Amino acid sequence: MIALFRHAVVAVAVLGLAAAPADKITKESIVSGGQNRTYYLYVPPNAGSAPAPLIVMLHGSGRRGDVLLDAWKGLAKKEGIILVGPDASDPREWNVPQDGPEFLYDVVEAVKQARRVDPRRVYMFGHSAGAVFGLYMGLLESQYFAAVAVSAGAFRSQAEFTSVDFAKRKIPFAVFVGTNDQFFPLAAVRATRDAFVAAGLPFDLTEIKGHDHNYYGRADEINKQAWKFLASQSLSADPEFERHSFRQDGEW
Repeated sequence: MIALFRHAVVAVAVLGLAAAPADKITKESIVSGGQNRTYYLYVPPNAGSAPAPLIVMLHGSGRRGDVLLDAWKGLAKKEGIILVGPDASDPREWNVPQDGPEFLYDVVEAVKQARRVDPRRVYMFGHSAGAVFGLYMGLLESQYFAAVAVSAGAFRSQAEFTSVDFAKRKIPFAVFVGTNDQFFPLAAVRATRDAFVAAGLPFDLTEIKGHDHNYYGRADEINKQAWKFLASQSLSADPEFERHSFRQDGEW
């Protein structure tokens, strides 16, 4: 019965996606973890003739899932990228396990059911709180996501730093941060880079001189660089999603 219900939910989501208007950001819904969840979807007009890359967008604190889609839409239309932006369960922050990895997986798989997505070119991009979550999710699901690029994010707790050991694949990361970022100082970002590199993970760090935490003021510039990085990455084999067991506080 549970399996039938899950298939019915996916079928409803697929029908909704199939009817989505062209060149518009649409609001979609899905049942994940027994909860009604919301995400936003952008499918460029030129998507469909061949499997397209997909980027999961992880919004910052106090934002919604569509905010990064708005910032990326022009580039996505030009490059033929499908964008999906889930809403965090709490708009102030992303939490484990409520918001991932399972929820992100359910969203991606729903889009795959309705659109021609290249399964080896599914990426993540996040800003601020979404950037930190993206780094963490990339480590947990290194064989599912091809690469991760983020704006203004870093690890700051010992628990976060120890998570670098959970990556089963050497998944590539890229971080873009301003030299004047008031929430993620360069020392924290560089320490994060050093920890990832020490674990054998490819990590590109771009320090933007004079830039602060306002990603939206320089979104076009950052997005172009982030896409250049992501577009060069793909899985060498079909994706594998790893299911994890978490305590109530989000730890294993």
